[in-house]
Amino acid sequence: MISISATNNFPAPIALFVYNRPIHTRKLIESLLENIESKDTQLFIFSDAAKDKNSIDSVEKVRAYVNKISGFKSITIIPAEHNKGLANSLIDGISYVLERNYRVIVLEDDLVVSPYFLRYMNSGLDVYRDEKQVASIHGYCYPTMQIEADTFFLRGADCWGWATWRRAWNYFESDGQKLLSMLEQAGLMKKFDLDGAYPYVRMLKDQIKGKNNSWAIRWHASCFIKNMMTLYPAVSLVQNIGNDNSGTHCSVTNAFDVVLANHPIQVKKIEVRENMEARNQVAIFFKYERSLFRRVWSKLKIFLLKLGFE
Repeated sequence: MISISATNNFPAPIALFVYNRPIHTRKLIESLLENIESKDTQLFIFSDAAKDKNSIDSVEKVRAYVNKISGFKSITIIPAEHNKGLANSLIDGISYVLERNYRVIVLEDDLVVSPYFLRYMNSGLDVYRDEKQVASIHGYCYPTMQIEADTFFLRGADCWGWATWRRAWNYFESDGQKLLSMLEQAGLMKKFDLDGAYPYVRMLKDQIKGKNNSWAIRWHASCFIKNMMTLYPAVSLVQNIGNDNSGTHCSVTNAFDVVLANHPIQVKKIEVRENMEARNQVAIFFKYERSLFRRVWSKLKIFLLKLGFE
């Protein structure tokens, strides 16, 4: 196995996690290949196995497609023999890549990216490599954000197109109960919930109870407890196309749709502290999305769309 050194002379490898969505996977790969850095980038593809008979055909279609991919520096496909589930697949896969490389860019099969995504990710990884308080670089930005700067920090971590270093991933705690106890002892429960704007604590409790198997809530909590920050672009470089009821944890919604950046995002070193204006905007966004009005209106729009009125 050839590994990329920890210097800044090489693009970070990509860890891509796929399962049973061949159309989504193809769209992601096509968008990645529009990044000029792709030809110099190692691609690791982790393909989970079917969990039931109904998934076998679609999993095989995904595997047939990824075996035909070209355009990257190298492609390593790692198929699971038995179904791991997204959380275990992702945790194992990121750890696998970071054992061989100092940094990694993480993507799932329900995303598409801007042609400037890899440039931004690698720039962020370079600029903040030695900033121990920086946990990760994130590519998605919420659609209602209005931030004057090119980039900003939020406390914790995120999951829609992101990158990190071995030094930060070492803080990942898989034990949800331990994370909940640390949040309680530190008096961070309210802050973790964005002062009531989003139920992150409930998500963590549900993970502990086995009601969900989210790796993302544990990654976010691990970094939040350490007061670590994630860098965001003011204009999104990632679009989630999985909110079409095709995924395990997805429902139909267009609330998170964005217009992808059509220009490079400049990454300059800024003070590593949470941007409170951005935090407040995220809280307002979540409060609106969780409101009764929004939920009723979203369902009505989906109904009208099915009838052909939109």
